[in-house]
Amino acid sequence: MNTDHRPAPPGRPTPGGLGLWYPRPAAEWLQALPVGNGRLGAMVFGGTDGERLQLNEDTLWAGGPHDYDNPRALASLPEVRRLVFEQRWDEARALVDSDLMGVPVEQLQYQTVGDLRLVLPEGDGTGGVSGYRRELDLATAVASVEYARDGVRHRREVFASAPDQVIVVRLTADAPGALSFTARLDSPLRSAASSPAPHTVALDGTGDDARGIAGVLRFRCLVRAVAEGGAVRSADGELHVEGATAVTLLVSAATNHRDWRGVDEDPDAAAVRAAAPVEAAAARPYSELRARHTADHAALFDRVRLEVPATPAAALPTDERVAGFARGDDPQLVALYFAYGRYLLIACSRPGTQPAGLQGLWNDLTDPPWGGKYTININTEMNYWPAAPANLLECWEPLFGLLDDLAVTGARTARACYGARGWVAHHNTDIWRGTAPVDGAFWGMWPTGGAWLALSVWEHYRFTGDETALRARFPVLAGAARFFLDSLVEDPATGELVTCPSISPENAHHPGPGGSLCAGPTMDNQILRDLFDAVAAGAELLGAEEGLAEEARAARERLAPMRIGELGQLQEWREDWDAAAPERGHRHVSHLYGLHPGNQITRRGTPELFEAARTTLELRGDAGTGWSLGWKINFWARLEDGARSYKLLADQLTPERTAPNLFDLHPPFQIDGNFGATAGITEWLVQSHTDEIHLLPALPGALPDGEVRGLLARGGFEVGVVWRGGELAGAELLSRAGLRARVRTAREVEVSCGGRPVETVRPQAGVVEFETAAGSAYRLAPA
Repeated sequence: MNTDHRPAPPGRPTPGGLGLWYPRPAAEWLQALPVGNGRLGAMVFGGTDGERLQLNEDTLWAGGPHDYDNPRALASLPEVRRLVFEQRWDEARALVDSDLMGVPVEQLQYQTVGDLRLVLPEGDGTGGVSGYRRELDLATAVASVEYARDGVRHRREVFASAPDQVIVVRLTADAPGALSFTARLDSPLRSAASSPAPHTVALDGTGDDARGIAGVLRFRCLVRAVAEGGAVRSADGELHVEGATAVTLLVSAATNHRDWRGVDEDPDAAAVRAAAPVEAAAARPYSELRARHTADHAALFDRVRLEVPATPAAALPTDERVAGFARGDDPQLVALYFAYGRYLLIACSRPGTQPAGLQGLWNDLTDPPWGGKYTININTEMNYWPAAPANLLECWEPLFGLLDDLAVTGARTARACYGARGWVAHHNTDIWRGTAPVDGAFWGMWPTGGAWLALSVWEHYRFTGDETALRARFPVLAGAARFFLDSLVEDPATGELVTCPSISPENAHHPGPGGSLCAGPTMDNQILRDLFDAVAAGAELLGAEEGLAEEARAARERLAPMRIGELGQLQEWREDWDAAAPERGHRHVSHLYGLHPGNQITRRGTPELFEAARTTLELRGDAGTGWSLGWKINFWARLEDGARSYKLLADQLTPERTAPNLFDLHPPFQIDGNFGATAGITEWLVQSHTDEIHLLPALPGALPDGEVRGLLARGGFEVGVVWRGGELAGAELLSRAGLRARVRTAREVEVSCGGRPVETVRPQAGVVEFETAAGSAYRLAPA
């Protein structure tokens, strides 16, 4: 085997610098490049003697429909609450583990389909491999590999088409008849390969049994070859192509999944679903498939562009750029990383698909870390932080589909485990939409995950002003509030309404197995204030649920306030336990939810809490997992400290926290860190959480010049900003909803529309207000 992968000559970067590239094939999964259409995903390795595409389909999970609720929970709940109020933590933990935890105690996992493997001829050995380049073009969502062997130039392109619902692999050579290879499918799951047609291979399999629950999901993966010249045959589950000049492989996969309730009763459902897109795609020429795919992708990707001047470092291979980012001479890597985050969300979350999990769409294992599930005590929420500000509202849709499901399964859990109305979800869920607490009391006894997710309904309205969507989704928000109106209990010592039992996610206030359990942690109170406020405001707006709104307002007034502790920090618990907590540098900083993504802690509205939040972050330190760094990027941006926020991005953009393919590393790989950092970059440039549009609130000094267009702000505005020398040079606001604009800038600005001055009000220095008309664009220029 010849392994001489001499790189292509430099100077051929992707247009605009929005591409990842490498001078050698991927030797491991974290070097492979991801493509996806929301439902189907592939990791492309780009070999020269062989190609590997590791495949995923978003409904292939282990097990089957299951009710995790513990039948002993409701009867034992009062005793658990008594033990918590008496601070008998370990006794409470033992009872929670035995009587409140789900059955089984772990949920089910996301699984890989397997691999498409191509075996390519090694050549005659006279020329070796030269001019090698492997690339992912973010603007077109096409992965490619190109190299020369024995005088023949070979090129492969791979993309996952949303319009045509197939993964497309295109192989070409610049010499007639130079393409010959074999292709086969394999899987670590129970499966069998076959040759159902002369140009097609298939793999049929079943998801694993797990946690004592039988695997009910059947899948089929198909690969069909469409060759130009040469011959194609399929035998014994192997596809043979000989003497072709170009070949298009159409890859499809599907399961018999119907919804969280079960599977399609038709035993051929997976096969029928897999075959239909292949048949349709085979009727289109490659050029049309590619054009349809790139147009669909561009309609989302091209809405936003962040431009930062490039330096010579931008011409280096991507993994070398990450390794050298700490030198400070490659600011354009920030723009690439931002674009990559948007690319990943487009690729793994589309209307009608499952939401992005811990690894987005991409997973090469049958039992990935933490099951590859939906961890809703931060990770799933973080996945969708960029959806609105980075102008990808459609990619948010799968989360609302998840909420619709959880409102049903969570109502079952609310009744069975709490005797409450409404619905609840704890810190994890899966494709079967489990909502009971799982994974043990220390991690899982947190009833507020569903409420946090439900607040996405209100955030969508704040960004869009879409009353129709709010009306359709308001029952989800209302149901989350009803659960807490029934399940909050009075603390006998203070009279405050509290969640009990609960935890401050994954952190302990005292040593010992029960040291995480508590009543009314700060994060719960912050989330519930937001929930009750959203329900009250939404009810008034929609003219509905007046009684519920009154209940919510009354309950809100009885929640514990945020408190500042002896160290000057924001207390994580109602009691000042922070200084003695076993892990002061813990990766979760849950009690700063009110700083980000919430808005209860702001520089101008709550200055004392604002400084306490800063002290909390100083005490916590900058170290953390990849996703924890992603959250801290946002925290420091909300503190309007761009330098510290940028420093945390630099901490993330290292080989220890960022894989060669730019996947975020916990470690291991978790995609939430990618999305958290992407959202954090938007927070440097535009913030709108306080119902005003703040331009360049946390611009890092490392990015003195640049421009961005297409970001969204609350109030229904699309925003573009240009800055030079670290100062605002100009901005444009496109009003989508026709609401009054309030804009904060470091310098006074003049406002015009269509070349004419706009009447403004200036309530304070650096703030300008003006009326807008839907569809009109307003220019802001330094005075």
